Amino acid sequence: MPGWKAGLAAGAALLLGAVVVLALRRAGPPARCAPGMVALGPRCCGEGQRLDAGRCAGAPRRCSADLTVTAAGCVAPSATVRIAAGTLRLGPSDWEAQGVVDTREVFVSAFSLDAFEITEQRYAACVGAGACAPLPLRGEPGVPVTGITLAESARYCAFAGGALPSRDQLAFAAAGPSGRRYPWGDTGAVCRRVAFGLRSGPCGWGATGPEVAGSRPDGAAVHQGGQVFDLAGNVAEWAAPEPPEGEFSGTYGGSWADEAAAALRTWNRRLVPVSIRAPDLGFRCVYPP
Repeated sequence: MPGWKAGLAAGAALLLGAVVVLALRRAGPPARCAPGMVALGPRCCGEGQRLDAGRCAGAPRRCSADLTVTAAGCVAPSATVRIAAGTLRLGPSDWEAQGVVDTREVFVSAFSLDAFEITEQRYAACVGAGACAPLPLRGEPGVPVTGITLAESARYCAFAGGALPSRDQLAFAAAGPSGRRYPWGDTGAVCRRVAFGLRSGPCGWGATGPEVAGSRPDGAAVHQGGQVFDLAGNVAEWAAPEPPEGEFSGTYGGSWADEAAAALRTWNRRLVPVSIRAPDLGFRCVYPP
């Protein structure tokens, strides 16, 4: 074979090989953790951290884009997002909601909402100020506080100048005026977007608590005022009780322990006792716009 033909054949083989490698990469499952985070067991930790008894430990070199690098780990900032007034529509456009949720259409006034779930760092500041009751914490400042009752959550929100959101405010923040099935859209409940199924699959095994708040930016709900993170998964969130709930109140969003995508729907609601302390239940606050 002449030299130029051999060179052409070799070049074609290299090009074919590159195409095959690229196709295999695209065909494989997407990364579970956002850029700046690495998968360690069931967790997504900052680059340079290690997993220690289920905790992301050590000082990270890098975190995902929306988080702050600190000596104690990746931590979400104290940020709020203004959500414009609009009409909340839930149920009729989602066949999976039929018979599960009542069709609802209600006007929601403008409000501001915590962009991230309330973290252990923020809650510890309230305890230090003498305004919140001490709780057993995991010792990881960037994870959402859990094991907290409805009343304790409301006390923190009052300290922060806000209140617990209503069921309509939480649902509207997640679903938007278009009535999305998930905070990010109508399809794609995958592990890179939402922290769920971390205890017994499908996204991990053996987790004992939530991820760092804000570590799944691909699953954020986008509003004109900014992005709201973890409205699905990570921790389910308290909503202010409504009559006639009495000793029960609604929680929304599903959590790291849920194994099915149905728990992540924007219309999904679970009634629990107001005094319950659960490792997959946390909160965020709402504020005047």
